[in-house]
Amino acid sequence: MRAKDNLRYTVIKTFSEGDYLIQMPVSPQAQKKNPNLPATWQARLIECRYEGKIRRYITSLVDDKRFTKDKVAQLYLQRWEIEMAFREIKSDLQQGLLLRSKLPQLVLQEFWGLMIAYNLIRRLMRYMALRANVSPLRISFHMASITIVDLLRFAPLQAAGLFPKLLDAVIEEGKLFVIPERRKRSCPRVVKGKPQKYPKKNTSQP
Repeated sequence: MRAKDNLRYTVIKTFSEGDYLIQMPVSPQAQKKNPNLPATWQARLIECRYEGKIRRYITSLVDDKRFTKDKVAQLYLQRWEIEMAFREIKSDLQQGLLLRSKLPQLVLQEFWGLMIAYNLIRRLMRYMALRANVSPLRISFHMASITIVDLLRFAPLQAAGLFPKLLDAVIEEGKLFVIPERRKRSCPRVVKGKPQKYPKKNTSQP
């Protein structure tokens, strides 16, 4: 996670330049909620330059040989893609529904089913992107998932021999699902304003 600008810490060990094992105090609020918490806790602090600015991250991956500083920093940049994947699974594959199973084994079964379906759709989207000569990130997951799921749902069993041809037609149709280039995300450290139910009173008027 991103390190706060006012982070209080003490360097315990230096792995390399911009790569440290640090110790931080546990906040009084956290200790009040859980008196069993220790007075301090440790994590790894990474400092790297990104787009001309120094970025700082803290992580529990303290093995600097297995998880190098650059790899951990790159992993943080990929977090947004993971969040997007969760949103696609919940809004498109599950259609807003939660996991319906009640037994732990069935919950795992349902979860793995979703993961397999998601990765299969993503794999076909990659073929669509190759056919359209664009990045896979420019293929609309919403439209691609609807088309692929409909093919699997409504393809007649007696026409199983034609399935490769039908699948190729879906991949070709992927050219229609190309979306514009993503704008560059801005992540300023600001507090978002909460929506107000009522308009604010204008005290400047009599």
